[in-house]
Amino acid sequence: MKELLRTNDPTIVAFTTALLRGEDIECFVLDVHMSILEGSIGVMPRRMMVADAHLFRARAILKDNEIELPEQK
Repeated sequence: MKELLRTNDPTIVAFTTALLRGEDIECFVLDVHMSILEGSIGVMPRRMMVADAHLFRARAILKDNEIELPEQK
């Protein structure tokens, strides 16, 4: 799995999840419980992961919907 997105904004996580699942791309959000434990002050970002094979398509979908993506490594 590859990291697609890292954000502190739960609305971006929800929107991204809906977009990807609408295109039959499975995604997995990491660090959800850590962000809850920290008291919702927004210190710990959540990471959105997708399968390697779907990374290119997932990035294109997010760019089409004007969601900022981190630089590719």
